[in-house]
Amino acid sequence: MASQEPVERNDLAFARAVFGFRQWWRESVIGSVDQQAVIDKRRVEGEMSARYLFMTAMSGGIAILGLLLSSPAVVIGAMLLSPLMDPIMGLGFALAIGDYQWLRKSARSLAWGTLMAVGLCATVVFLSPLQELTSEIASRTRPNLFDLLVALFSALAGAYAMIRGREGTIVGVAIATALMPPLAVVGYGLATWNWTVFSGALLLYITNLMTIALTAALMARLYGFRTALSDRQTQLQNIVIVVVFVALAVPLAYSLRQIAWEANAARQVRGELLDQFGDRSRLSDVQINWDADPITIDATVMTPALQPDAEADGARALARQLRRPVNLVITQYQVGTSSSAAEQAQLSAARVQAEAAAAERADDLAKRLALVAGVSMEDVIVDRQRRRALVKSTELEGATLSAYAELERRISATEPEWKVELVPPTRALPSVSFEEGEPTEAGLAALELIAWASQRVGAPINLSGSPENAERARQLLVELGAKNIEVDSSDSANGGVTARWGRIG
Repeated sequence: MASQEPVERNDLAFARAVFGFRQWWRESVIGSVDQQAVIDKRRVEGEMSARYLFMTAMSGGIAILGLLLSSPAVVIGAMLLSPLMDPIMGLGFALAIGDYQWLRKSARSLAWGTLMAVGLCATVVFLSPLQELTSEIASRTRPNLFDLLVALFSALAGAYAMIRGREGTIVGVAIATALMPPLAVVGYGLATWNWTVFSGALLLYITNLMTIALTAALMARLYGFRTALSDRQTQLQNIVIVVVFVALAVPLAYSLRQIAWEANAARQVRGELLDQFGDRSRLSDVQINWDADPITIDATVMTPALQPDAEADGARALARQLRRPVNLVITQYQVGTSSSAAEQAQLSAARVQAEAAAAERADDLAKRLALVAGVSMEDVIVDRQRRRALVKSTELEGATLSAYAELERRISATEPEWKVELVPPTRALPSVSFEEGEPTEAGLAALELIAWASQRVGAPINLSGSPENAERARQLLVELGAKNIEVDSSDSANGGVTARWGRIG
């Protein structure tokens, strides 16, 4: 009996401590929260409105452009604009208090915002000449357990800020959870029919969405937000929330495990190759395709002594270490015995790779120019040293002179480091309208087009019209870079200037 008394006293002291803490929490913490004010504000912020839809669309447009340009600063700007956090938090608070009408409204707002963002981003990508898979896009296609934890901690901070009336914190929460960029990547995957990108980004978005909503619900319950549900229904909700968290965590944990395995395996690959060739060798480049079966490894090595059996020996050793079949391809460059010789060879190999990439880009430019000009690739002149490309276009049915200029402008925009020249056929030149001795806005546009055509074709141009207007047009054309401009003054009833091609020779 005596030995049981200390145990009973400890249990009693613990029970008193728990009771005191719960009483303090109800009176000092929960009692200080204006629950109705928080709920009313969450309702208003989560409603679907013209502002919500407009800001969602603008955020999506900025996000996809930032991803295509691989610009983190632009992507962060999209995160700050995105209003998707409001309906997601609304889902959590509605779930906590059992208001299913509010839950449906928040879900509808979120669904429309999601569909609008994905649709707009897919349209921008579909119309964009830039559709390369950038690092910013690739980083959002493989969610893992860490992404869930980021969303969890961000949701805890965001829900606390909303409950305690410190919503300035939401800016940082919006950046941390990054709701809009995954949606933009979903649109990218849809536009390019890339299922891997589409599914990976969609999983990341759903992970963030569910984690934020369920965490907000738990925080609201913790702060005593009242519910119309019975105790049994409330317990069932809690069980469902836990099950959803576990269901999300399992595949994300597997993904994290796979990423960690690949990082460790990459170190093993580099270590095995260095051990095989020795300290005086250098690894110039190692590319690994983990999705291939067998795993494909393409490596470039600078070594003083060539090893003919390196691929077979390395493949066997790596297969034993990785426990998966390996297809190893090693490109060996023999260099001097000093470390500086290996470094010089590595630099030379890098230059060779850069030149090969430049040649491939020039060939791609020639293909595109040949396509828009309606000629074969042999008719396209490409000067890689001066970065200049020239092609003489055939007669394209229905194409005006301005259409040829627009084709050149579009291709030039994709290759800003190149000077692209598309020589049009000698189509009719536009007339230049004047008003009070100066060309109108439309007249200035016509002069720019005439100057462009003059530079490309190289034929003289005859101007006819009133002496003053024709001379003024000639001066402006010279300033725009046109040459061989001849003036044929004549009376003009409307005061405009007519431009025609002259004879060559």
